[in-house]
Amino acid sequence: MLETQRLFLRHWEDGDAEKLYEYASDPDVGPIAGWPPHRSVEESRQVIRDVFSGKEAYAVCRREDGQPIGAIELKLRGHTDLTDREDECELGYWLGKPFWGQGLMPEAAREMLRHAFEDLHMTRVWCGYYEGNEKSKRVQEKVGFRYQWRSENVDVPLMGEKRTGYVSSMTMDQWQWDSMAEAAAAVQNGRKISDYVEAGGVAAAILSASGRIYTGVCVDTCSTLGICAERNAIFNMLTNGEQEIRKVLAVMPDGKNGAPCGACRELMVQLMPKTYKSVEIMMDRESERVVTLGELTPEWWI
Repeated sequence: MLETQRLFLRHWEDGDAEKLYEYASDPDVGPIAGWPPHRSVEESRQVIRDVFSGKEAYAVCRREDGQPIGAIELKLRGHTDLTDREDECELGYWLGKPFWGQGLMPEAAREMLRHAFEDLHMTRVWCGYYEGNEKSKRVQEKVGFRYQWRSENVDVPLMGEKRTGYVSSMTMDQWQWDSMAEAAAAVQNGRKISDYVEAGGVAAAILSASGRIYTGVCVDTCSTLGICAERNAIFNMLTNGEQEIRKVLAVMPDGKNGAPCGACRELMVQLMPKTYKSVEIMMDRESERVVTLGELTPEWWI
């Protein structure tokens, strides 16, 4: 079972058939996603047994009552036509109409992406929608999928028609950078502490070798007692028993990214004198421009 703040995702059971029928029989739900409304509880029960039986197929349930309100699945090789690789999969989902507009599906999708990349070690997750399905498009945009291509005259066999389809994807690398940016933004809170100290103008996130993200903010003082956000995040990592850095991302006061200062680079080099050149630095998320610490610091003074 997977959990989020408001939801838990569990495998389907025969006893879910009535709730599934309640939402899947709505003509506003299935057809736009490519499947016809369910016509009976028994049909819903068969769908649970035959369609929602995949290893990574889950019922989306609210924590408050445990009842399923939608479906979400990572379709593995052999169950998707978007990839034939073992380390890639496709994300599919739908949500009952009474729960639209509450941010529940992006919440569930983010957890499924985490599960795909962290637990299943996928390298890429694909996702698609048919033209006109603006809700599905917005979910994909909110969780960070990148548009890949558009296809005309795509067969929709369950509806007996052809449509225009759009395909997006997310790589593990993109997911890591997005997660780091979200973590840094969560702690960035520029504020004046006293007449002599300000904090949070810049926030940073460090991805360690274990895959854990550590954050820190800058502390500016009227003397040399301050510290950069990157070093603060590194010290957080060291405090928690790790010392190997994979990626570094800083968020400036204007929301843009930038390179660490000389002192921060020097600390990273001293921590990893033999492998520092492979550390990746996010320079600009908008253009996805990344450089290595080796490019920023080609030669070390020692």
